[in-house]
Amino acid sequence: MRFAMFAPIAAAAAGAVLWTSAAGAQSVDPFAPGWTLDPAASVLAFQSIKNDVKAESSRFATLEGGIDADGTATVRVLLDSVDTRIDLRNVRMRFLFFETFEYPEAVITTRIERSWLTDLPQVRRKRVQLPYTLTLHGMSRELEADVTLTLLDDDTVFVSTGTPVSIPVAQFGLEGGLTKLEEAAGVDIVPTATVSFDFAFRRDGTAPASSAPAPAVAAATVPEAPPAETAPTPASVALEPEGMLDPAACTGRFEILSRTDNITFGSGNRAIRPTSFPLLDSLAGIIQRCPDMVVEVGGHTDSLGSDAQNQRLSEQRAASVVTYLVDKGVDPARLRSKGYGESEPIASNDTAEGQARNRRISFVVVPG
Repeated sequence: MRFAMFAPIAAAAAGAVLWTSAAGAQSVDPFAPGWTLDPAASVLAFQSIKNDVKAESSRFATLEGGIDADGTATVRVLLDSVDTRIDLRNVRMRFLFFETFEYPEAVITTRIERSWLTDLPQVRRKRVQLPYTLTLHGMSRELEADVTLTLLDDDTVFVSTGTPVSIPVAQFGLEGGLTKLEEAAGVDIVPTATVSFDFAFRRDGTAPASSAPAPAVAAATVPEAPPAETAPTPASVALEPEGMLDPAACTGRFEILSRTDNITFGSGNRAIRPTSFPLLDSLAGIIQRCPDMVVEVGGHTDSLGSDAQNQRLSEQRAASVVTYLVDKGVDPARLRSKGYGESEPIASNDTAEGQARNRRISFVVVPG
């Protein structure tokens, strides 16, 4: 799925610094004084396939990176800045797939050898295979990418995909998130995505070359970018509307948050596990941005135990969530708690997986 877009970034960082000067004189130290990714001139795009035929192109608004004087390259992708060009689709990606409340960024690192690209000033453009480490969703993998390096001048290099990168979701434990996306959108999604990028790196202490366009990249390599008038600013940390949300945006967010399965409790009791706190903190912020709406917090259980026990437990857990949200500043008049016991399963109670899905907290807008 879409997480694969991060795979080649470290390779991009690596290629940014390994050359002698464009004039042909050997640099004493190609890494000094360091290099910084220019987000305004960089693009990281990714493509996913739905129902086997529909391709969707997306990108990230916020990239940060650089190369230290010792050749260590690090690039960070802020996952909250995912831009699919549709608000609620962005919300699904953040909460259901990437789980940004727990894993806010992807980190890519590589170590660059000075000898790798000493001929770049002469050839101006070359293709290289670069190894890197990708950390995503709490897992790290050693990978390799095919990239093309274009030396623009002594202080600017563009690094682009030579071949789009494909990575299966299972490589980073994202199968559960993919299933949630499919259910929320009512589609089948190919469990692998392809990634393309065009990154600009500037030598530290140099101003961006405002008149220098990025080198051309094959149309098949980089998915179509959003129109200039709607493209996010590079400083965006998240493509989340500012201020109060409209009713449709609020209702959609509550429906998505009901699908996360990330609000959990101690076995057989009402105590909220600390791992649930980041998600509940995000929920509190959303409720406060939905004026005049009353949200029902619903507790649900599996079918294990008696009906009476499950009803009582569901009520207690819903009340615990309401208490947490009130402690975070939500007006108690904006909240209702209700226990449904085992009466509204969303999966079969015949399997452990189905039982886990039925033990959940839902959020629904109700009349005030």
